[in-house]
Amino acid sequence: MADLQGITFRAWEDGDDLRLLEVWGGPRTPQAHEDRTMLRVSSDEPFARSVVAEDQGVPFAAAVVYSSSLHPQRYWFYAEVASGLRRRGIATELLRLLRLELPAGAQLKARYTVAAAGENPDADGAAGFLRAAGFGELQRSRLVVVEPGSLPLPAFSEDGLTLDEAATGSVELSTLVAGYYNATHEWDPSLMSVGLTQTMLLGDHTGAKGAVVLRDRPKAAGGRILAFAVSYEPQRPEAPTEVFLGWDPELGLQDATLSVRSLLGMLVHQFPVQLEVDDAMVPLALVIDELGAAELATVVATSEIVATDA
Repeated sequence: MADLQGITFRAWEDGDDLRLLEVWGGPRTPQAHEDRTMLRVSSDEPFARSVVAEDQGVPFAAAVVYSSSLHPQRYWFYAEVASGLRRRGIATELLRLLRLELPAGAQLKARYTVAAAGENPDADGAAGFLRAAGFGELQRSRLVVVEPGSLPLPAFSEDGLTLDEAATGSVELSTLVAGYYNATHEWDPSLMSVGLTQTMLLGDHTGAKGAVVLRDRPKAAGGRILAFAVSYEPQRPEAPTEVFLGWDPELGLQDATLSVRSLLGMLVHQFPVQLEVDDAMVPLALVIDELGAAELATVVATSEIVATDA
């Protein structure tokens, strides 16, 4: 039974992020840092509702639901409660209040991170709370560092396999990236478009530094892009380069896996790279599993994505 005595609830207000930071402390994981940015003033366009819990006028918990035009099937949900006040039913009450704001039949999704070596003590509590609230497993996402020299270099030739630099603003690359994103997000249907790839993945403001593409033959000879990689500025100077790697979704599993191996082999020839790998990215996940078994790739963190209709 929830212990709500003395607890009051209100809408999110400007400045609550700083007030709650004093109580919560810093985020335990990079994902938690990103999740806290979901908390915001309520709005209708885009749809967002945030609720704050207070004890004697001091905010100590908050939760949000909001819609995404890119993934419109489900609303994102996030809640956080000060560590000393958990297991009192506060998050459950926050979720109940937010559900009252949603259309009938609306489905929710959420995520929590299980860091390597059990470094996130909040993970078990988040998993238990979400299971009890009716969320089921939807997708697993891993942040992985691939070691240099872990894969052989591909065999390039003048009239065969070719590696090209690609302009991040090119229509050819943007079209392929949009198709790849939608094909690998059937578990949470997406509406990625050529324009949105520039807004969310390829534009200068995203931190994208450059892109390379692997073709089956030179572009001048009508070469088809088999796989692509976009590099981003790492969050820390000493961290590996972050890479978004994908392939032509029209390729079969074997050809896609070979293309991923070839391009990844080129990327890690001398330096490590960091990738985010969903289980739905099957060709890439197969390569990462192989490298992980050989201790040539390290899972930095694993995020579990759950949903009320999973």
